[in-house]
Amino acid sequence: MRAIIIYYSFSGKTRQVSEILAESLREEGEAELLELKAFDESDNFFVQAARGFRKTRAKIIPVGFDLSKYDLICMGTPVWAFGPAPSMNAYLDQCIGLEGKEVVLFTTYGSGAGNTKCLDYMQKILSKKGVKNFKRFSIQQFKVKEKDFVLSEIKNARL
Repeated sequence: MRAIIIYYSFSGKTRQVSEILAESLREEGEAELLELKAFDESDNFFVQAARGFRKTRAKIIPVGFDLSKYDLICMGTPVWAFGPAPSMNAYLDQCIGLEGKEVVLFTTYGSGAGNTKCLDYMQKILSKKGVKNFKRFSIQQFKVKEKDFVLSEIKNARL
């Protein structure tokens, strides 16, 4: 199995979950990590959250957008104001090669108020690109360092 984990991480929490997921997937095959970076990103979390609320698309550094060579595609983002981070919004718009693929969506979140809405939003965009099957999991921000907990949530998603 060849997998890719595409993620955006402002504080490092989504990166931690992505690394644990990659380690878990490597037990079954290859797993690449791809971190999204933006040209137009603010260092201020509140500015970033406002951009998330408006569903802004960041100007991301060019990365691989053709995902056709992967068997499993994982996408992770922090939840910002009920939606994905602007870098993930931009990637969701530009990625291709998803027809008939299985996609794992995951989030890291604070209060959890917008978590389901964020996952649903991502799933809606990717459904229009031909994704056949979705799996989802989420990790509360204070649990990202608990590796056994994160692994149990990954396994509960039936990965």
